[in-house]
Amino acid sequence: MSKKTAQKAKPPKLPTGEAEQVRIRKAVGHDFALKDDAFGRKRLAAGTLEARRVYEVSNNGHTATGGIVRVRNVDPLIGITSLSRQQREAGMRYREDFRVSAQDGVKPMALTERVDGGRIGGGVADRILSAGRAYADATRALAHWEVSVVVQKVCCYGETVKSLAAQTGEPRDVLSKLLKIGLDLLAVHYGMMLMRRPRG
Repeated sequence: MSKKTAQKAKPPKLPTGEAEQVRIRKAVGHDFALKDDAFGRKRLAAGTLEARRVYEVSNNGHTATGGIVRVRNVDPLIGITSLSRQQREAGMRYREDFRVSAQDGVKPMALTERVDGGRIGGGVADRILSAGRAYADATRALAHWEVSVVVQKVCCYGETVKSLAAQTGEPRDVLSKLLKIGLDLLAVHYGMMLMRRPRG
């Protein structure tokens, strides 16, 4: 192959949809999710939560003519690609116990209303009580409040590590480490993995 032919080598085609996502991000000024590749083209920053978000444009796709851009949020537990399968599953199980236990299982009643001691048609459903106990036990397994806060914010309230970093002023890598420690503790608590022995 001659030098001229080598210099004119065309870059590989962008994956389907990526060019459109890059175009929309540039139009709305969200270039923090973009980076230059070896050919000088703007690409999505692979492996990041921002890159996994999908931007959709209304008004025939013309952002310049006042189209509305919608961002489809990605579940933080799925968006963080460095999580192991056990960490992700533990986080989802913790979230599910939180959601079930937070359901409105008790209806308000007048103070003068007579309460029957039986469980037929009344009281809090067993599955809500059971989920509440499971959630409380798992939260205790997180041991330290700093770990617990990060895990709860991400798993239960859908916060991203990036948004937590902006709120708290903590570096993202520190918060990511706390999240992974917490998810490891949950995975051990749920019997999904064994406790790692400290290096000595």
